[in-house]
Amino acid sequence: MSDATNPETPENPDDDRSKPATPAEPSAPAAPEAPAASDALVGPDTPEQQQQTGRQRLAAGLWPPRVSRAQLIVALLLFVLGLGLAIQVRSTSDNSALRGARQEDLVRILDELDDRTQRLEDEKARLETQRSELESSSDQAEEARKQTQEKEQQLGILAGTVAAEGPGITLTIRGAAAAVESDMLLDAIQELRAAGAEAIQVNDVRVVADSYFSGSGADIEIDGTKVTAPYVFKVIGKPEDLEPALNIPGGVVQTLEKEQATATVARSQKIVVDALRPAKRPDYAQSSSQ
Repeated sequence: MSDATNPETPENPDDDRSKPATPAEPSAPAAPEAPAASDALVGPDTPEQQQQTGRQRLAAGLWPPRVSRAQLIVALLLFVLGLGLAIQVRSTSDNSALRGARQEDLVRILDELDDRTQRLEDEKARLETQRSELESSSDQAEEARKQTQEKEQQLGILAGTVAAEGPGITLTIRGAAAAVESDMLLDAIQELRAAGAEAIQVNDVRVVADSYFSGSGADIEIDGTKVTAPYVFKVIGKPEDLEPALNIPGGVVQTLEKEQATATVARSQKIVVDALRPAKRPDYAQSSSQ
């Protein structure tokens, strides 16, 4: 009789529950890491490098500067350009005064330049005529004497030592003694001179470049000679220029009318200025011509 009571169970190799646990072997300690190649080459910072600040490191990196050839050429070109601009500004700075002038001032300057140019042109033409006459004259000595006499007459008229006549105006000022002051008469003289008057006489006094007015009211004097109203101005010059100069707005005529005085202007083709001044011989000045 077969024994089938405890059949033999096949053994499962995957079942390890019946086997006792085997303790794990202790692991070996890890080997220390080798230092990086860059750290081995550079090495640790020295104490001096560790003490430097960021600003010191920046300065050490910027100086001494490393300038290339191209940078030197650019710097040289910029220097030449700046020098040229400075010279240009300096050369044009002389006209700054005229650039800042008003339109009225520029017009006045142009008018004065035109008048001066015209006078110089006239003087040039006169001198050229005299030269031609001297060169063409058969008797040059006589011609020179004639021109000298004409020059003497012209200077005598300006100095008041010679009588003169020609076209001009007559200005008559009437008013109370307190209405007309010496400065008003002087203003009239200045306006007439600016308009081109060549010879002026007030009452019986010849007015020249060095004449002066003094006093007031009924005691007005010209060069020490007393003059009384009415004040009669005899003026030789271009009537078309003299009369408008006195009648401009705010001029001599309107100023006298505000002071309750009257001023009348009359044109004439023949004004005689015959009041004379004695010729004065200079004490110190003498001719510089050889």
